[in-house]
Amino acid sequence: MSQLFSPYALGPLELKNRIAIAPMCQYSAVEGLATEWHMIHLGSLALSGAALLIVEATAVSPEARISPADLGLWSDGHQAALAPVIDAIRRHSPIRLAVQLGHAGRKASSAVPWEGGANIAPGDVGWQTVAPSAVPHAAGETVPLALDDAGLRKVKDDFVAAARRVHALGIEGIELHAAHGYLLHQFLSPLSNQRTDRYGGSLENRMRFPLEVFDAVRAAVPATVAVGVRISASDWVDGGWDVEQSIAFANELKARGTDFMHVSSGGLSPLQMIPVGPGYQIQFAAQIKAATGLPTIGVGLITEPEHAEAIILQGQADMVALARGILYDPRWPWHAAAKLGAQVDAPPQYWRSQPHQFKALFGSTRLGQR
Repeated sequence: MSQLFSPYALGPLELKNRIAIAPMCQYSAVEGLATEWHMIHLGSLALSGAALLIVEATAVSPEARISPADLGLWSDGHQAALAPVIDAIRRHSPIRLAVQLGHAGRKASSAVPWEGGANIAPGDVGWQTVAPSAVPHAAGETVPLALDDAGLRKVKDDFVAAARRVHALGIEGIELHAAHGYLLHQFLSPLSNQRTDRYGGSLENRMRFPLEVFDAVRAAVPATVAVGVRISASDWVDGGWDVEQSIAFANELKARGTDFMHVSSGGLSPLQMIPVGPGYQIQFAAQIKAATGLPTIGVGLITEPEHAEAIILQGQADMVALARGILYDPRWPWHAAAKLGAQVDAPPQYWRSQPHQFKALFGSTRLGQR
């Protein structure tokens, strides 16, 4: 039996297989509001056969957006705009849903990638960024304002309010974005956190604010909602955040009841040197899983079904997440199931697409039910 297609649970979130769709920013919202693009994009991915779909980094406040076109969840209007997308997925797919909540910190106020992705100075389109310390992401970019006590309280309150809206939408999971150089990662890394108060300096102090945000979000939603954290396990820069510190952070999260860790890397510094190759981040997931015993999602250039199967079989991660690979092949789980001799859910409207040699490929499904 394929281990990739065996059931698994992230805390209360029961899943039919070990395939997740990683959150991928679409830069297609209007003032943070979901649009028709989100209906098309997320609807397509919901029919992929993956067990879990994590909605893109969703800003907890206007200033938390990476770009002016980021998705947001900071008001009831934003909740209402996303609701039809979630309702349509729930009616037509058995996939489970989570939302990644994030704050871009000093990497906010940036152009969308296809317009260069450069920092936008405060003005009609851009805005003043905030961070743990007044240290820009790169030379020449806007210097962020160091968050004071009132600013820290606001960030925490914004995460809590957004988490409650996720729950009100009936979504089953929340992933806190503490990776890729965004605000919570900025507090963790000594490269970006140069504070001298209780939130800076030692590892314990640098972890303090991200842990406070986790505690607040965990307390804000019921235990039936899975709450996990995505981290960058390494800055890939000497003297920066690394896997040993990541393990310490994961153990602190474990003590607080995290349901999973989603392990990525990089994004904090333009000086990063990343040896990119198939599964290049799985080593970090394996180390964190071995050291903590936490349910762990591995990600990073996992493109072949056999590779994904080996990661699960060898215990390097409990689940694999796909991002760009599933944009290229939105039926990747179908094709993986065919290769590995497994079954996958597909809507009955698509059953006739099944090739004759894979008559057992599509398992029975009761769409819209949990």
